[in-house]
Amino acid sequence: MTFGMDLLSNIDSYIDHSILKPFINNKEIEEECLKVRNYKFASVCVNPYHVKVCYEILKDTDINVCSVVGFPLGLNKTKTKIEESILAVEEGAKELDIVWNISAFKSREYQFVENEINEIIKNTERITHKIIVETAYLTEEEKLTAIKIVTNTKAEFIKTSTGFAPEGAKLDDVKKWKALNYNIKIKASGGIKDLNTTIEFIKAGADRIGTSSSFQILKEMGKYVR
Repeated sequence: MTFGMDLLSNIDSYIDHSILKPFINNKEIEEECLKVRNYKFASVCVNPYHVKVCYEILKDTDINVCSVVGFPLGLNKTKTKIEESILAVEEGAKELDIVWNISAFKSREYQFVENEINEIIKNTERITHKIIVETAYLTEEEKLTAIKIVTNTKAEFIKTSTGFAPEGAKLDDVKKWKALNYNIKIKASGGIKDLNTTIEFIKAGADRIGTSSSFQILKEMGKYVR
């Protein structure tokens, strides 16, 4: 596969480096964030428990701390999601990856889903919001409905996956969403582990890539981990 040097030289800026494994310990999260400082990732995406320590390590860099909300199922009560979001922002998060209520969506409670997203956004203004719709659980028709709903909100991104479902991001989903020309950005996440796949998703229309394999991807292009 061939791709332009401009894209290669800026590949870091597309990546949200994910550190979301539940068994990571405090020392490991600190070491990972210190390593992240050597790159130009868009953000480091962590669980709420780790937001504060990551912010302290990265606050003098251009790398944002991103906290997940309602992760990984999205079935928390709205009030809980709002409080979780507010606390993450207070502790330094500049971006939120919010798992929407998949059960409510599957029940066709579309207005509830939209209202919940907007309530979270209303309480965390001036923060980037990415809505995880978990495409692995959606039919083709539901994927089209999903992007309509998210576009109706004030969220900046629709995101494919948590990485905890049976399947992650699919190129066809990103291409179909992009072709609709909605005024929303796309984050592809789940199963993206190498440079070629990363490039394919960016070319398909992804504005962000969520991956825990960031260092391996950069190593493929000669940016060796220091």
